Amino acid sequence: MLYDFLSVRGGAEKLTLSLLKALPDVPLVVAFRNESSFSDAELPSGGLIDLGANSGIPAWRILKLMYAFERRTEFLHQYDWVLFSGVYAPLAVHRHPQGRNVLYCHTIPRFAYDLKDYYLARFPWYLRPAFLILVHLMRYKYSRALAKMDLIIANSENVKHRIEHYLGRSAVVVNPPVSVDHFRWLGDGDYYVSLARLENFKRVDLIVKAFLSMPQRKLVVLSGGAEFDHLVDLAKGAPNIQFTGWQSEKQMQQCIGGCRAAIYVPIDEDFGMSPVEAMAAGKPVIGVAEGGILETIVDGETGILIRESMTPESLIAAVERLELIDPVSMRTNCEERARLFSEQVFIEKMLGLFRA
Repeated sequence: MLYDFLSVRGGAEKLTLSLLKALPDVPLVVAFRNESSFSDAELPSGGLIDLGANSGIPAWRILKLMYAFERRTEFLHQYDWVLFSGVYAPLAVHRHPQGRNVLYCHTIPRFAYDLKDYYLARFPWYLRPAFLILVHLMRYKYSRALAKMDLIIANSENVKHRIEHYLGRSAVVVNPPVSVDHFRWLGDGDYYVSLARLENFKRVDLIVKAFLSMPQRKLVVLSGGAEFDHLVDLAKGAPNIQFTGWQSEKQMQQCIGGCRAAIYVPIDEDFGMSPVEAMAAGKPVIGVAEGGILETIVDGETGILIRESMTPESLIAAVERLELIDPVSMRTNCEERARLFSEQVFIEKMLGLFRA
Protein backbone atom coordinates (compact mmCIF):
# COMPACT_ATOMS: atom_id res chain seq x y z
CA MET A 1 0.00 0.00 0.00
CA LEU A 2 1.34 3.44 -0.95
CA TYR A 3 0.28 6.67 0.77
CA ASP A 4 1.71 10.17 0.32
CA PHE A 5 3.19 10.76 3.79
CA LEU A 6 2.50 10.39 7.51
CA SER A 7 2.74 13.93 8.84
CA VAL A 8 -0.32 14.93 10.90
CA ARG A 9 -3.15 12.76 12.19
CA GLY A 10 -5.73 13.63 9.56
CA GLY A 11 -8.56 11.57 8.14
CA ALA A 12 -6.52 10.07 5.29
CA GLU A 13 -3.80 8.96 7.70
CA LYS A 14 -6.36 7.33 9.99
CA LEU A 15 -7.91 5.55 7.00
CA THR A 16 -4.53 4.23 5.87
CA LEU A 17 -3.66 2.72 9.24
CA SER A 18 -7.19 1.42 9.74
CA LEU A 19 -7.19 -0.44 6.44
CA LEU A 20 -3.76 -1.93 7.06
CA LYS A 21 -5.08 -3.54 10.25
CA ALA A 22 -7.34 -5.62 8.03
CA LEU A 23 -4.50 -6.41 5.61
CA PRO A 24 -1.87 -8.16 7.74
CA ASP A 25 1.69 -8.35 6.43
CA VAL A 26 1.05 -5.70 3.76
CA PRO A 27 3.88 -3.11 3.82
CA LEU A 28 3.19 0.62 3.73
CA VAL A 29 5.26 2.90 1.50
CA VAL A 30 5.34 6.65 2.28
CA ALA A 31 7.44 9.58 1.08
CA PHE A 32 8.23 10.44 4.71
CA ARG A 33 7.02 10.00 8.27
CA ASN A 34 6.80 12.42 11.19
CA GLU A 35 8.00 10.17 14.01
CA SER A 36 6.63 12.51 16.69
CA SER A 37 3.10 12.03 15.31
CA PHE A 38 3.36 8.36 14.28
CA SER A 39 5.34 6.08 16.57
CA ASP A 40 6.86 2.74 15.61
CA ALA A 41 4.16 0.97 17.63
CA GLU A 42 1.46 2.32 15.30
CA LEU A 43 3.08 1.14 12.11
CA PRO A 44 1.56 -1.76 10.14
CA SER A 45 2.65 -5.34 10.78
CA GLY A 46 3.93 -5.54 7.22
CA GLY A 47 6.49 -2.83 7.93
CA LEU A 48 7.16 0.68 6.65
CA ILE A 49 9.21 1.78 3.64
CA ASP A 50 10.14 5.47 4.02
CA LEU A 51 11.33 7.10 0.77
CA GLY A 52 12.87 10.05 2.65
CA ALA A 53 11.40 12.86 0.54
CA ASN A 54 10.44 15.56 3.04
CA SER A 55 11.00 19.30 2.63
CA GLY A 56 9.91 22.41 4.50
CA ILE A 57 9.35 24.33 1.24
CA PRO A 58 5.87 23.45 -0.11
CA ALA A 59 6.61 23.68 -3.84
CA TRP A 60 9.91 21.84 -3.50
CA ARG A 61 8.25 19.17 -1.37
CA ILE A 62 5.69 18.53 -4.13
CA LEU A 63 8.50 17.99 -6.63
CA LYS A 64 10.36 15.71 -4.20
CA LEU A 65 7.21 13.66 -3.60
CA MET A 66 6.61 13.28 -7.31
CA TYR A 67 10.22 12.25 -7.91
CA ALA A 68 10.29 9.79 -4.99
CA PHE A 69 7.18 7.88 -6.05
CA GLU A 70 8.17 7.84 -9.70
CA ARG A 71 11.85 6.93 -9.26
CA ARG A 72 12.29 5.11 -5.95
CA THR A 73 9.55 2.47 -6.16
CA GLU A 74 11.06 -0.03 -8.57
CA PHE A 75 10.45 -2.78 -5.97
CA LEU A 76 6.69 -2.70 -6.68
CA HIS A 77 7.00 -5.16 -9.55
CA GLN A 78 7.33 -8.05 -7.07
CA TYR A 79 3.76 -7.62 -5.74
CA ASP A 80 0.52 -9.11 -7.10
CA TRP A 81 -1.50 -6.01 -6.29
CA VAL A 82 -0.85 -2.47 -5.13
CA LEU A 83 -3.24 -0.10 -3.39
CA PHE A 84 -2.48 3.58 -3.93
CA SER A 85 -3.87 6.19 -1.56
CA GLY A 86 -3.24 9.92 -1.77
CA VAL A 87 -2.39 12.48 -4.44
CA TYR A 88 1.28 11.76 -5.21
CA ALA A 89 1.54 8.03 -4.47
CA PRO A 90 -0.42 7.10 -7.65
CA LEU A 91 2.49 8.41 -9.74
CA ALA A 92 4.29 5.18 -8.87
CA VAL A 93 1.79 3.06 -10.81
CA HIS A 94 4.12 2.74 -13.82
CA ARG A 95 6.42 0.70 -11.55
CA HIS A 96 3.72 -1.98 -11.34
CA PRO A 97 2.89 -2.85 -14.94
CA GLN A 98 1.73 -6.40 -14.13
CA GLY A 99 -0.92 -7.22 -11.53
CA ARG A 100 -3.82 -5.23 -10.13
CA ASN A 101 -3.62 -1.50 -9.40
CA VAL A 102 -6.26 0.04 -7.14
CA LEU A 103 -6.57 3.72 -6.17
CA TYR A 104 -8.42 4.94 -3.08
CA CYS A 105 -8.94 8.60 -3.94
CA HIS A 106 -9.39 10.97 -1.01
CA THR A 107 -9.23 13.86 -3.45
CA ILE A 108 -7.72 14.80 -6.76
CA PRO A 109 -4.82 17.31 -6.51
CA ARG A 110 -7.11 20.28 -6.10
CA PHE A 111 -4.38 22.89 -6.57
CA ALA A 112 -4.12 21.64 -10.15
CA TYR A 113 -7.85 21.42 -10.85
CA ASP A 114 -10.84 23.01 -9.13
CA LEU A 115 -8.82 25.18 -6.69
CA LYS A 116 -6.18 26.31 -9.21
CA ASP A 117 -7.42 29.92 -9.33
CA TYR A 118 -7.75 30.02 -5.53
CA TYR A 119 -4.10 29.03 -5.05
CA LEU A 120 -2.88 31.15 -7.96
CA ALA A 121 -4.30 34.28 -6.35
CA ARG A 122 -2.27 33.60 -3.19
CA PHE A 123 1.07 33.74 -5.03
CA PRO A 124 2.86 37.02 -5.84
CA TRP A 125 2.79 37.83 -9.55
CA TYR A 126 6.41 36.82 -10.13
CA LEU A 127 5.81 33.26 -8.82
CA ARG A 128 2.60 32.61 -10.74
CA PRO A 129 4.28 31.39 -13.95
CA ALA A 130 6.22 28.79 -11.92
CA PHE A 131 3.01 27.71 -10.19
CA LEU A 132 1.24 27.29 -13.53
CA ILE A 133 4.10 25.12 -14.80
CA LEU A 134 3.72 22.95 -11.69
CA VAL A 135 -0.03 22.71 -12.32
CA HIS A 136 0.55 21.61 -15.90
CA LEU A 137 3.13 19.02 -14.82
CA MET A 138 0.88 17.63 -12.11
CA ARG A 139 -2.13 17.36 -14.41
CA TYR A 140 -0.09 15.52 -17.01
CA LYS A 141 1.39 13.01 -14.58
CA TYR A 142 -1.79 12.51 -12.54
CA SER A 143 -4.02 11.87 -15.56
CA ARG A 144 -1.52 9.32 -16.92
CA ALA A 145 -1.44 7.56 -13.55
CA LEU A 146 -5.23 7.30 -13.27
CA ALA A 147 -5.42 5.88 -16.79
CA LYS A 148 -3.41 2.87 -15.54
CA MET A 149 -5.63 2.11 -12.54
CA ASP A 150 -7.76 -1.04 -12.75
CA LEU A 151 -10.16 0.23 -10.08
CA ILE A 152 -10.72 3.70 -8.62
CA ILE A 153 -12.48 4.05 -5.28
CA ALA A 154 -13.64 7.52 -4.24
CA ASN A 155 -14.20 8.49 -0.63
CA SER A 156 -17.44 10.34 -1.45
CA GLU A 157 -19.91 11.10 -4.20
CA ASN A 158 -18.35 14.56 -4.27
CA VAL A 159 -14.89 13.22 -5.14
CA LYS A 160 -16.40 10.69 -7.56
CA HIS A 161 -17.95 13.57 -9.52
CA ARG A 162 -14.61 15.44 -9.59
CA ILE A 163 -12.85 12.36 -10.98
CA GLU A 164 -15.48 11.98 -13.68
CA HIS A 165 -15.52 15.70 -14.53
CA TYR A 166 -11.79 16.41 -14.65
CA LEU A 167 -10.30 13.02 -15.55
CA GLY A 168 -13.03 11.14 -17.37
CA ARG A 169 -12.76 8.01 -15.19
CA SER A 170 -15.54 6.26 -13.31
CA ALA A 171 -15.24 5.34 -9.64
CA VAL A 172 -17.09 3.46 -6.94
CA VAL A 173 -17.73 5.12 -3.58
CA VAL A 174 -16.62 3.76 -0.22
CA ASN A 175 -16.82 6.34 2.54
CA PRO A 176 -13.78 6.50 4.86
CA PRO A 177 -13.92 4.79 8.26
CA VAL A 178 -14.61 6.57 11.51
CA SER A 179 -13.74 4.97 14.84
CA VAL A 180 -17.23 5.66 16.14
CA ASP A 181 -16.71 3.56 19.28
CA HIS A 182 -13.91 5.89 20.39
CA PHE A 183 -16.26 8.87 20.59
CA ARG A 184 -19.04 9.10 23.14
CA TRP A 185 -21.32 11.58 24.85
CA LEU A 186 -19.66 13.01 27.96
CA GLY A 187 -22.17 15.71 28.80
CA ASP A 188 -23.63 18.95 27.48
CA GLY A 189 -20.91 21.53 27.91
CA ASP A 190 -21.05 25.29 27.43
CA TYR A 191 -18.72 25.48 24.42
CA TYR A 192 -18.65 24.83 20.68
CA VAL A 193 -15.69 23.18 18.97
CA SER A 194 -14.07 23.94 15.62
CA LEU A 195 -12.61 20.71 14.22
CA ALA A 196 -10.97 21.74 10.94
CA ARG A 197 -7.23 21.96 10.36
CA LEU A 198 -6.12 25.59 10.44
CA GLU A 199 -5.65 26.22 6.73
CA ASN A 200 -7.10 29.13 4.79
CA PHE A 201 -9.60 27.10 2.76
CA LYS A 202 -11.05 25.56 5.93
CA ARG A 203 -12.57 29.00 6.78
CA VAL A 204 -11.90 28.82 10.51
CA ASP A 205 -11.37 32.59 10.36
CA LEU A 206 -15.11 33.00 9.73
CA ILE A 207 -15.84 30.92 12.82
CA VAL A 208 -13.53 33.06 14.93
CA LYS A 209 -15.13 36.26 13.60
CA ALA A 210 -18.60 34.91 14.38
CA PHE A 211 -17.70 34.16 17.99
CA LEU A 212 -16.06 37.55 18.40
CA SER A 213 -19.59 38.84 17.81
CA MET A 214 -21.04 36.31 20.28
CA PRO A 215 -19.06 36.94 23.49
CA GLN A 216 -21.72 35.08 25.45
CA ARG A 217 -20.84 31.82 23.67
CA LYS A 218 -17.56 29.91 23.97
CA LEU A 219 -15.46 28.44 21.17
CA VAL A 220 -12.62 25.92 21.41
CA VAL A 221 -10.49 25.71 18.25
CA LEU A 222 -9.39 22.10 18.48
CA SER A 223 -6.55 21.81 15.97
CA GLY A 224 -3.37 23.33 14.58
CA GLY A 225 -2.08 24.30 11.18
CA ALA A 226 -0.46 27.01 9.08
CA GLU A 227 -3.02 29.65 10.09
CA PHE A 228 -2.61 29.15 13.85
CA ASP A 229 -0.72 32.38 14.64
CA HIS A 230 -2.91 34.42 12.31
CA LEU A 231 -6.11 33.15 13.93
CA VAL A 232 -4.80 33.68 17.45
CA ASP A 233 -4.04 37.27 16.48
CA LEU A 234 -7.48 37.60 14.87
CA ALA A 235 -9.14 36.51 18.13
CA LYS A 236 -7.42 39.44 19.88
CA GLY A 237 -7.29 37.61 23.19
CA ALA A 238 -11.08 37.23 23.36
CA PRO A 239 -11.85 35.38 26.62
CA ASN A 240 -14.55 33.26 24.95
CA ILE A 241 -12.19 31.80 22.31
CA GLN A 242 -9.56 29.17 23.16
CA PHE A 243 -6.92 27.65 20.88
CA THR A 244 -5.60 24.25 21.93
CA GLY A 245 -3.22 23.42 19.09
CA TRP A 246 -2.88 19.79 18.05
CA GLN A 247 -4.22 17.43 20.70
CA SER A 248 -3.78 13.75 21.41
CA GLU A 249 -6.56 11.39 20.32
CA LYS A 250 -7.75 11.06 23.91
CA GLN A 251 -7.79 14.80 24.53
CA MET A 252 -9.68 15.40 21.30
CA GLN A 253 -12.26 12.73 22.14
CA GLN A 254 -12.82 14.25 25.58
CA CYS A 255 -13.22 17.76 24.22
CA ILE A 256 -15.69 16.67 21.54
CA GLY A 257 -17.60 14.45 23.98
CA GLY A 258 -18.14 17.35 26.35
CA CYS A 259 -18.98 20.12 23.89
CA ARG A 260 -22.38 21.54 22.99
CA ALA A 261 -21.95 21.16 19.23
CA ALA A 262 -19.28 21.20 16.52
CA ILE A 263 -18.66 23.55 13.60
CA TYR A 264 -17.12 22.54 10.26
CA VAL A 265 -17.37 24.87 7.25
CA PRO A 266 -14.50 24.26 4.73
CA ILE A 267 -14.69 25.09 1.04
CA ASP A 268 -16.18 22.14 -0.88
CA GLU A 269 -14.81 19.49 1.49
CA ASP A 270 -13.91 16.15 -0.10
CA PHE A 271 -15.79 14.15 2.54
CA GLY A 272 -15.03 15.27 6.09
CA MET A 273 -14.49 12.70 8.83
CA SER A 274 -14.52 15.22 11.67
CA PRO A 275 -18.28 15.86 11.49
CA VAL A 276 -18.91 12.11 11.71
CA GLU A 277 -16.65 11.87 14.77
CA ALA A 278 -18.66 14.63 16.42
CA MET A 279 -21.96 12.90 15.59
CA ALA A 280 -20.55 9.64 17.02
CA ALA A 281 -20.28 11.53 20.32
CA GLY A 282 -23.93 12.57 19.98
CA LYS A 283 -23.03 16.12 18.99
CA PRO A 284 -24.78 17.95 16.14
CA VAL A 285 -22.65 19.77 13.58
CA ILE A 286 -23.06 23.16 11.99
CA GLY A 287 -21.76 22.74 8.46
CA VAL A 288 -21.93 24.36 5.06
CA ALA A 289 -24.21 22.92 2.38
CA GLU A 290 -21.52 21.97 -0.11
CA GLY A 291 -19.13 19.15 -0.88
CA GLY A 292 -18.96 15.95 1.12
CA ILE A 293 -20.68 17.49 4.12
CA LEU A 294 -23.96 17.08 2.25
CA GLU A 295 -23.37 13.32 2.49
CA THR A 296 -22.98 13.21 6.26
CA ILE A 297 -24.99 15.93 8.04
CA VAL A 298 -28.78 15.77 7.84
CA ASP A 299 -30.11 19.32 8.14
CA GLY A 300 -32.40 19.75 11.14
CA GLU A 301 -31.77 16.19 12.37
CA THR A 302 -28.02 15.83 13.02
CA GLY A 303 -27.03 19.45 12.63
CA ILE A 304 -27.56 22.65 10.69
CA LEU A 305 -26.48 23.22 7.08
CA ILE A 306 -25.76 26.80 6.01
CA ARG A 307 -27.18 27.20 2.51
CA GLU A 308 -26.68 30.94 2.06
CA SER A 309 -23.30 32.62 1.54
CA MET A 310 -20.76 31.53 4.14
CA THR A 311 -20.19 34.60 6.33
CA PRO A 312 -19.83 35.26 10.07
CA GLU A 313 -23.44 36.49 10.01
CA SER A 314 -24.80 33.30 8.43
CA LEU A 315 -22.83 31.28 10.96
CA ILE A 316 -24.25 33.30 13.85
CA ALA A 317 -27.75 32.66 12.50
CA ALA A 318 -27.00 28.92 12.33
CA VAL A 319 -25.83 28.88 15.94
CA GLU A 320 -28.99 30.65 17.05
CA ARG A 321 -31.14 28.22 15.05
CA LEU A 322 -29.41 25.25 16.66
CA GLU A 323 -29.87 26.72 20.12
CA LEU A 324 -33.60 27.10 19.48
CA ILE A 325 -33.82 23.42 18.51
CA ASP A 326 -31.53 22.41 21.42
CA PRO A 327 -28.42 20.40 20.47
CA VAL A 328 -29.17 17.75 23.10
CA SER A 329 -32.37 16.79 21.30
CA MET A 330 -30.30 15.61 18.31
CA ARG A 331 -28.12 13.22 20.30
CA THR A 332 -29.77 9.93 19.27
CA ASN A 333 -30.06 10.92 15.61
CA CYS A 334 -26.37 11.87 15.56
CA GLU A 335 -25.20 8.61 17.11
CA GLU A 336 -27.29 6.51 14.71
CA ARG A 337 -26.13 8.50 11.69
CA ALA A 338 -22.45 8.07 12.63
CA ARG A 339 -22.73 4.27 12.72
CA LEU A 340 -23.29 4.27 8.95
CA PHE A 341 -19.64 5.33 8.58
CA SER A 342 -18.06 2.89 11.03
CA GLU A 343 -14.69 1.22 10.55
CA GLN A 344 -16.38 -2.18 10.24
CA VAL A 345 -18.61 -0.99 7.38
CA PHE A 346 -15.59 0.47 5.58
CA ILE A 347 -13.43 -2.65 5.89
CA GLU A 348 -16.24 -4.96 4.75
CA LYS A 349 -16.80 -2.85 1.63
CA MET A 350 -13.09 -2.56 0.83
CA LEU A 351 -12.37 -6.26 1.27
CA GLY A 352 -15.40 -7.02 -0.88
CA LEU A 353 -13.90 -4.95 -3.70
CA PHE A 354 -10.51 -6.64 -3.34
CA ARG A 355 -12.10 -10.07 -3.59
CA ALA A 356 -14.32 -9.18 -6.56
